[in-house]
Amino acid sequence: MHRRETERVRHVRRELVEHVARAVREDGAVDLPGGLRLRRASSPTEPDHGVSSPALCVVAQGAKEVWLGDELYRYDADHYLVTAAALPIASRITEASEERPYLGVVLDLDPALIGSVMVEAGHAVSGERAVRAFDVSPLDGGLLDAVVRLLRLLEEPEEARFLRPLVVREIVFRLLRGDQGARLRQIAIRDGHAHRIARAMERLREDLARPLRVEEIARELGMSTSSFHHHFKAVTAMSPLQFQKRLRLQEARRLMLGEGLDAAGAARRVGYRDPSHFSRDYRRLFGEPPARDVERLREAAMEPAGL
Repeated sequence: MHRRETERVRHVRRELVEHVARAVREDGAVDLPGGLRLRRASSPTEPDHGVSSPALCVVAQGAKEVWLGDELYRYDADHYLVTAAALPIASRITEASEERPYLGVVLDLDPALIGSVMVEAGHAVSGERAVRAFDVSPLDGGLLDAVVRLLRLLEEPEEARFLRPLVVREIVFRLLRGDQGARLRQIAIRDGHAHRIARAMERLREDLARPLRVEEIARELGMSTSSFHHHFKAVTAMSPLQFQKRLRLQEARRLMLGEGLDAAGAARRVGYRDPSHFSRDYRRLFGEPPARDVERLREAAMEPAGL
C-alpha cells in the first residue's frame, strides 16, 4: 500500500510539472483566472524585493528562498509555503536550469472564502493567538492532488467555470486541516491580536511618510506598547520600525524606477529627512547605493528576453 501511494504521488508530481510547463512555455509569469499565477525560470534569479499577499505557494520543479525580516524560508517540490499577510519580503529562485526550469504555482487566498470554509467545516472563528505570517510545511498527497486538479481545469474551460470554485474550496479545507491551519485561520479572523496587527500593518502602509508613533498605534488598537511590539514581531518577524523602514525603501525604489525621481526626491516622499541616512539604509537592504541600483535595474530591464 505504501509503495503504491508513493508511486501515485510521484505520478501526480510529474503531472503538475507537465501542466505548468504547458501553461508557461517561456520564462516569466502568467496570471490566470481565480487568483492563480504560474512562474517559469530557466536559471536562478537575484533577490527580488516586493510585498507578499495572502497566498499558497507550491513548487512543481526547482526551489526558492524567501526572506522575511532576518528569517529565511526555503521550499521546493516537497514543501509548500503559506503567507498570511502583506509583508515586505525578498525572494529568489535557487534551483533552475534550461533542462529543469523552475516551475511555480501561486494561489491567492481570499479571506472571505477561508471564513466561509471555516464555518462549514466547524472551525472556531475566534480566540486564535497571533502566529508568524509565513511558514513552510511538507506537501502531502491530498493537497498536491487538489492543486493538480485545479491546473487540469486550465485545459477544460467549460468545466472550469463550475468546478474551479469547488476545487479551491477543497484546497482551503485541506490547508485548514493541515500544519498551516492556524496561519490560514489568521487570514480570516476578524478579532483578536491577529486582526489588530493586520490593522496596524495597513495603517503603516497608508501613512508611510509619517513618523512612526508606536504608542499612538498601540493605544488605537487597545493594546499596551509592549504587547503591540510582541505580537507585531510574532506575525511579521520584524519590529514596527523595521517593517516601516522596509516599506519606505521599497516604495522609494519604485518611485525612482517608475516615476523618475532622484534619490533625494524619493527619500523625501517616503519620509526620510536625511538623504545620507536614506542612502545608508538603501544600500544595506539592496546592496548598492540608490543611483547605481536603479541604473542596474534599468539596464537589466532593457536586456533582450532569454539572455
